Amino acid sequence: MRSFWLWLPLFTEPAAAKLPVCQGATAVYADTTIVIRALAGLQYEQTRIVVKPKTRFRIVLENADDMSHNLVVTRPNSRMKVVEAALKMGTEGARKNYVPNLPEVLANIPLLEPDHTDTLTLTLDEGAYPFVCTYPGHGYVMYGVIHATREPKRLPSVEADPYVPKRTGAGDHSAHQMASPHPYKMTFPALYRTFMPECGPAAIAVGLPADAAVGQQSYCWDAGSCRLRYVWTGGFVDSYGHWEGNGNRLTKVVGDIYYNDRSGFPFRIGNTTPVPQFRGYELVNRYPKFMYSLGGIQVTELIKAVPGKRGLVRQFTLSAGKQPVTFLLDQQEGVQYQTRINNVVASAKNGRLLLPAGTRQFTVTMLVP
Repeated sequence: MRSFWLWLPLFTEPAAAKLPVCQGATAVYADTTIVIRALAGLQYEQTRIVVKPKTRFRIVLENADDMSHNLVVTRPNSRMKVVEAALKMGTEGARKNYVPNLPEVLANIPLLEPDHTDTLTLTLDEGAYPFVCTYPGHGYVMYGVIHATREPKRLPSVEADPYVPKRTGAGDHSAHQMASPHPYKMTFPALYRTFMPECGPAAIAVGLPADAAVGQQSYCWDAGSCRLRYVWTGGFVDSYGHWEGNGNRLTKVVGDIYYNDRSGFPFRIGNTTPVPQFRGYELVNRYPKFMYSLGGIQVTELIKAVPGKRGLVRQFTLSAGKQPVTFLLDQQEGVQYQTRINNVVASAKNGRLLLPAGTRQFTVTMLVP
């Protein structure tokens, strides 16, 4: 990760700036621009910026990653409060760009899709102002700081700056062996949007709460194809390689994969296989509820672990449809299924669960010995 100072002088007009205008006794320059790029590996290319107090400047966020990011500027010492509040926004999070309505939020650039750009303009009093991506899961590692100070030489080095992100064990593989594979203390359920083995580029890794009988179970869900890819026990993920490689290396599975879905997309409408469109997810008590559409049918999928056993409970909801829908169960040796339609026990025939037209919800419980 590259970190550097960008010094915007107060009394020397910067390039491309207009003539100063007076605001009290302080000269304020317009059109001073700082470009911050969001990169793969949950990081901003610039993590430390230095300006003089009362200098008006513009931040341009360029999203060069393949996932969505925003940029939220907070009051000093408020980053984690804003990050935690964003996680608790629930169903309104996506609609509000995961920017909580708090006085600690000074300004923001809304959620940007890949290859999109947006701007904000700021004038800051003296202090250290964090900026952070508040997309769920990103804000613990994707942040930086704007130092508004008249004495930049008194700032600590970048390496010693407490407001600049540091990867636990990053660049030190001996420490990597001893440290947690996460740069912050994990609370489960938890998720990362990352690059996973045997999955498309829009992978979502979800770690479920540990069970005394089974340990921790985790799964990989593919947002590109809108389906479960595989499940494992023994831990969650290790993203060191992905972060240190600027997104060019895959995140590692921690543990052993016990189920790998080989059947492809499971839904059929009539005799056709619909092309799903991912619509995002919302957090329900920290569990992600995935949303996607199948033509005119809207689907949500919420996945939890089977208590005390290896397996998952997959809870689906459907908008009303005029055609019956079929859900295909991956037929692998030893895998057992329990199914319910509209809270009534139902049976699948030859690995096909028929959902009558108008079905609003169904559940598939998968057990793996």
